[in-house]
Amino acid sequence: QVQLVESGGGSVQAGGSLRLSCAASGRTFNYYAMGWFRQAPGKEREFVATIIWISGGSAHADSVKGRFTISRDNAKNTVFLEMNDLKPEDTAVYYCAGAQFGGILTVATSYNHWGQGTQVTVSS
Repeated sequence: QVQLVESGGGSVQAGGSLRLSCAASGRTFNYYAMGWFRQAPGKEREFVATIIWISGGSAHADSVKGRFTISRDNAKNTVFLEMNDLKPEDTAVYYCAGAQFGGILTVATSYNHWGQGTQVTVSS
């Protein structure tokens, strides 16, 4: 079974930066895309960013455009989320996900595999 494991979360002050990583392990896989979602207390899980594996084409939620950047290391089967100028409203558990078959990549149900999440806390 494929496992996705997030790391790099933590606590930062507003304006700070974090870099999240999501490493895939287990059996071989061939994701069409990988993405990041987040869920804050009392809120629904929301799309953050996605990247098409073979091309590197990406999309980011309006709320993070210009601040967050998704990228991948093809050789290491790892996806990253570089987060800059963090704001308190970015506080959430961040989840990595892989989509085997594509679909609407801003929708969580398009993804087949999910990580356990990593906490990001931004204080004012």
